[in-house]
Amino acid sequence: MKVENEDRAGVFLRAWNIIEKDSTIPREEKEGILKLIEAMMEAIDSTSGTRRKDDPVMTFTQEIISKHSLMTLVKRQADELDALKRLGLNLTSSLDLQTVLDAVVTEAMHLVKHARAAHIYLYHNDVLEFGASLNAEGVRNKPLSNPRPTGLTYSVATKGETMIIGDISSHPLYTGTPRSWHGSIIAIPLKFSTSTVGVMNLSRSITGNFTRAEIRLLGLLADQAAVAISNASLHKQVMEQANTDLVTGLANRRALDERLQEEIRFAKQAGSHFSVVMMDLDGFKAVNDTHGHGVGDEILHDAFNYLARNMRSTDFLARYGGDELTLIMRESGIEAAKIVTQKIINLISEFSFKIPDSDETIRLGLTAGIATYPIHSKTAGDLLRAADSALYDAKKHRRGRYIVAPNPTGPLDSTGSSQDPMID
Repeated sequence: MKVENEDRAGVFLRAWNIIEKDSTIPREEKEGILKLIEAMMEAIDSTSGTRRKDDPVMTFTQEIISKHSLMTLVKRQADELDALKRLGLNLTSSLDLQTVLDAVVTEAMHLVKHARAAHIYLYHNDVLEFGASLNAEGVRNKPLSNPRPTGLTYSVATKGETMIIGDISSHPLYTGTPRSWHGSIIAIPLKFSTSTVGVMNLSRSITGNFTRAEIRLLGLLADQAAVAISNASLHKQVMEQANTDLVTGLANRRALDERLQEEIRFAKQAGSHFSVVMMDLDGFKAVNDTHGHGVGDEILHDAFNYLARNMRSTDFLARYGGDELTLIMRESGIEAAKIVTQKIINLISEFSFKIPDSDETIRLGLTAGIATYPIHSKTAGDLLRAADSALYDAKKHRRGRYIVAPNPTGPLDSTGSSQDPMID
């Protein structure tokens, strides 16, 4: 028994020396190979009694290593197939562009060891625009500084070729960048047909080359991502067209209805107000009657977009129909709505439109009605009707001004407006 133990110890020592010299085997897998040798030796001992003394240890160990390499290859291929299945499911489960982008960076972080951050930039008309990001701490969609015109991302976008940088700190593309920029990075173009629709960057906290398996999987992800992004972008474009008024380019009635429901959900969760302002251009019917609908459409386009350019980014302006506009002001009570509405009336008084091939200049006025959630109503339809009724009263009694809808339950409290709906 002692001789057998000494013989086995010698086999292990020689096997370990062989394995140690093999640089193709990762450190964390070498102990696993030794355990496999032990298991196979025990199996041989139990089945054949004694091992043939003329079996060279080198041959035996190399056979084990070869079997281990084959097992590792099969496992890696199985992992790749599993990853491809997951990628396909995640990237085809939604046509929402942001959801697709978030899925891509999430998968990218899963495919590479020591991944620090993944970023996607969309590329359109020779301009890169931030799309999505995810870092190792789980922070999502926190954009870095804009890509440098001479940097890695623009280089990949314009050339359409993958670039791998094993050491950021010593690469010419990163000359003059902060010292905190270190590690390695791969940048892959997202190409659909012959067009580059974006760039995916994945950085690591370590230096050195990416493995062939990592590069292959990231390339497959990039191919699927490009198709998914193109489909989502097309869907977004179609939806925007469906929600856009053809004459003015503003949101249409369909988009208005959707936004109202969104604002009601937001206000309920935040416990806040929002106001709706229905507006109508004064004197526009005479323009159509005199100059025709072609000129009328041009005036609507210019006048409505003139107002849109002066709105807050959180406000939503839509064409309700004809020469009517609807404005939704998030987190705005009656007093704020009154101030904004008066500014809009003042703005339209400064607008003018010169009739083509004529010396005539058109000037218009504006009349408005205001209703506030939840004071005047808690439903979208009733809120619009309240604002529209106030607009009707204003056009009848106070043309060129605005009226706040009457409080359906009596005098308004201190958060609302005055008890008199007739506002000068």
